[in-house]
Amino acid sequence: MLKHYTARTARAAIAMALGGAALLAACDQIDTRIERAREIADASVDQINGETVIDPTYRNLERAAPADRALAGTVIAQFAVDDEERPMFAIGSIIAKPLDIPASGPVEIPDDAAMIEEELEYFDSPEGEAMLEAGEPPAAAPAPPAAEAPVTREILAEPAQVMPRIKLDPRAAQESRQEIAEAGRNIEQFALKDDTQRLQMRRLSQDDLKAMAPEERVEVRKIARRAPVAREVVQKQLDANAVMLDTMTRYGVGGEVALSRQGQMVIQIGADGANPTQFRGRNGPADFLARAEAAECPDNPDAAVIREDLAVATACVVRDLRASGQFEYVEPDFIFQNQFARKPKDMPVGTPGETKTGSNGSTATPAKPAVSDPNDPLWALQWHFRDKGTAEGRTAGGAGFESFWKSQGITGSDGIVVAVVDTGLQMNHPDIAGSPNIMPGYDMVSDPRMGNDGDGRDTDPNDPGDLCDPTKPGAADSFHGTHVAGTIGAAATNNGAGVAGGAWDVRIVPVRALGKCGGRLSDINDAIRWAAGLVPAEVSDENNVWTEVWNENPADIINLSIGLLGTCPASLQDAIDSVTEAGVIVVSAAGNARMATSLYAPAGCRNVVTVAASDARGQIAPYSNFGPEVMVLAPGGDLTRDDNGDGKPDGVLSTKAATNCYDPVTGAGVENCFYAYEQGTSMAAPHVSAALALLKARDPGASREDIISTLRAALEPRESLQCAGLCSQYPGAAPIEGSPDMCARPCGQGLLNMANVPVKATGGGGR
Repeated sequence: MLKHYTARTARAAIAMALGGAALLAACDQIDTRIERAREIADASVDQINGETVIDPTYRNLERAAPADRALAGTVIAQFAVDDEERPMFAIGSIIAKPLDIPASGPVEIPDDAAMIEEELEYFDSPEGEAMLEAGEPPAAAPAPPAAEAPVTREILAEPAQVMPRIKLDPRAAQESRQEIAEAGRNIEQFALKDDTQRLQMRRLSQDDLKAMAPEERVEVRKIARRAPVAREVVQKQLDANAVMLDTMTRYGVGGEVALSRQGQMVIQIGADGANPTQFRGRNGPADFLARAEAAECPDNPDAAVIREDLAVATACVVRDLRASGQFEYVEPDFIFQNQFARKPKDMPVGTPGETKTGSNGSTATPAKPAVSDPNDPLWALQWHFRDKGTAEGRTAGGAGFESFWKSQGITGSDGIVVAVVDTGLQMNHPDIAGSPNIMPGYDMVSDPRMGNDGDGRDTDPNDPGDLCDPTKPGAADSFHGTHVAGTIGAAATNNGAGVAGGAWDVRIVPVRALGKCGGRLSDINDAIRWAAGLVPAEVSDENNVWTEVWNENPADIINLSIGLLGTCPASLQDAIDSVTEAGVIVVSAAGNARMATSLYAPAGCRNVVTVAASDARGQIAPYSNFGPEVMVLAPGGDLTRDDNGDGKPDGVLSTKAATNCYDPVTGAGVENCFYAYEQGTSMAAPHVSAALALLKARDPGASREDIISTLRAALEPRESLQCAGLCSQYPGAAPIEGSPDMCARPCGQGLLNMANVPVKATGGGGR
């Protein structure tokens, strides 16, 4: 009956609403009340015409330009686990660390000007005196700073050298030993400069720090985090080169060894002693990657045979170096993959479905949106950030970011840094290119064959694509890092276009460590340390002159949405330990093989916040790994379901260039778009990284442990069935009493729910 009402009736409703506003003309906020009257009038017209009232959130979706709201992703029929996911390693690449490397943690700025006794002794020694006579920077503390001459001018004088690379050639063993000795002499001068600089920082008193400008104090503490060039650490590595040369001579292979500030060495072996990563293979990944189980060293290896198979030679060198007893660890350079949950090979095209612009058919008058609601049009479809619940506007699996933003008055802080170690970032993405949140990053992919951008490491973290095998059905560039970073806050939030991020105001440092066919463990280790500001990256120019590149925005949080089927590699644990000791929080995806996290890395490593994936119901997703290592369950999505009934797949919606898209309002096809639904523990981890960034913004002075404790305390208690699955799908899991077909899977202490974080009595942070 209502649909037969005439336009005259509609005009009458408008007049009544505006008339009501006129009666309030003497009150405050007249403009606001008139706007409210217009909304009531609009709602009245819609009701009269029998139309569902459009929630303001969806109104933004309808008003946006198609380019700002087009997306990819449809509900799929089923989910399939990739059974081919077996560990691989980079042929010719080995990671090792000598025994008894002394700890080389970051410098602590003392509360007074007292010098450390061992440093005093050094500068009183003949070596120290010789250094001073050579004209190096003075050991004495600088005078209290004048306004025109801040202390940091001397403190920031950084060494211009980089850590050496040593060529080991079995055909010229004597020359190789001379090169080792020369590297030792060169590094001595490098270490002296580094010692002096760090001594100056140790001598800074609180008065010195107070005399500096705030940005100078930040600069001093940033440099204090950097790992030193310690003589003992370097000497252990130089001594290990002799052992490696003997081993390589046994098999007739040479190589190049890169030394580091923290003792972790990367050895590249090749038949002629050259760096094999400089060569381009013609046969695809088989030229530079090998299955771990297919390249084992025989019991009685024949050197001539070994030389013909560099993959087996790699395994033999690893075995022999381990047997030497000179190393804390020696391991192949394993290949990590992103943690998108793979879609089935035969994914149905389907239709996008109708976007429901009402609230389950309700015709109630919508409330005026709070100022903290983002105006990004696709926010309407980001169920994963919504408040948890079954009421209107909520989702059972929502993570409560909406309530946190409103109740805390915090959407982030530009003083908080999250590093995303991943495939890089699509720097020309329209929701990212203009984002103030993106800081300079780095491309840590060392092998040009995996880099897919024509070179090795450089200062450009742009993601050129990571397609590995174009013949594989469904193969495509993943642009994984862009999707992950968008969830954290790389996208410009509240800009009227695209999606919202979990932390609107946050610094994102993209560190590219995964390229074509995955990412090397050695690159990931370096990426983690660089992201934390502990070590520099090293880049060479066309004249092979190497220089240091430091991360000028050291991370508070590092997101690792990556995985390796296998226990935590020793070198990865070493890298994680080094950054967590510096106060960094490392967040890891649990993995998508629906197995125990102890069999996956970095999810099974110590000192990480491991995140399993949940769906829109708040239940563990069918692909997610599980186990006691999991701390939290967070939205990872499930593209096979539509439990929130919006006609869209329950994936996580974020930034990512895609093809074969559609307009979510009209359903019309769109050739290209910049937003997509994805699923995986890769999507769950960045929700937690964003949450930790918000908690750090809420309490900037809190320690790593305190921030994690706040997160734990706010988790939503879960029921056992939320972490249950069919026993047939999860061998070894414990059956649930009374449900013989269902098995329990440990999936964390609770679900992420930012709405549970208590409001600080003293107010919030943010910008």
